[in-house]
Amino acid sequence: MTSSESKRLGFSRRARFGIFAGYVAAVTGALIGFGLILIAVVDPQGFAAIRGAVSDVTAPVSGAGRGAVQEGGRIDDYIGNWWNAGRQNAELKQELAEARRRIVEARATQLENRRLRRLVNLIEGDIEVIATARLVNSSLTSPRRLATIFAGRNQGVLPGQPVRAADGLVGRILDSGRNAARVLLLTDRSNIVPVKLTRDGTPAFTSGRGDGEIEVRSLEAGRDSFRRGDLLVTSGTGGIYPPNIPVAVIVRSFGDSARARPLADPAALDFAMVQPAFEPPDDESVGPSPVVPEGPLADALEEAGE
Repeated sequence: MTSSESKRLGFSRRARFGIFAGYVAAVTGALIGFGLILIAVVDPQGFAAIRGAVSDVTAPVSGAGRGAVQEGGRIDDYIGNWWNAGRQNAELKQELAEARRRIVEARATQLENRRLRRLVNLIEGDIEVIATARLVNSSLTSPRRLATIFAGRNQGVLPGQPVRAADGLVGRILDSGRNAARVLLLTDRSNIVPVKLTRDGTPAFTSGRGDGEIEVRSLEAGRDSFRRGDLLVTSGTGGIYPPNIPVAVIVRSFGDSARARPLADPAALDFAMVQPAFEPPDDESVGPSPVVPEGPLADALEEAGE
């Protein structure tokens, strides 16, 4: 019996048949190729017919294979898109948030520019101004409604002088130091301001409520004087406040009394102007018709009309 080490591939019948079949296939392929070349040279039309027949046989197989490849590519795209959907969604949300921030910044800048233009136009007008000062603070929750401006006696600021902004009346100087002064706001209960309606000139007076609004009472008792949206301006009666300064807009009417919202909000103001105290002439004439800033008046009337 021969050992396993003495066995060779040539001694296996299966191996010999495999080698023989390989040789036969190689020779057959070579002969077929040589025959096709010979046909192509000798009979090109016949070779074209053979090539067409082969194309007819292989076309369905090629089409099926191409479809499978394309479907595989689409599946790959679907998987890739699904895999990246979370990341793309997060990026889109971040871009949307950034766009919203930019819109808010642009609107805030536009509003600030409008406010500054109104203030510049007010300063450059015919109004006599003692000082233009920054509002340092204003009380929001205390019973007294006061504000502080960074201007005092060194700048000519004295008690009793009216304080206004581009939007309207703020109040009057209560007391002043060397470089700072306290302002009694329009909404303080002890601040009484003579006013009139721009619609028909009805005289009235206002007093603060201590809650951010003011109380308005007509001097013509028993008359339904006020309407929602009416604008109040100073009348100049009694002095201190010059005439025709915008004061407030009516938000609720009760016949011969009403509630109004001041046009100038101290909490939103950066600067205010101090004017000389008004001294009415002997005949109590209060000057020409009121000149009202367009921007704040339009906004206030629009809000009051809602």
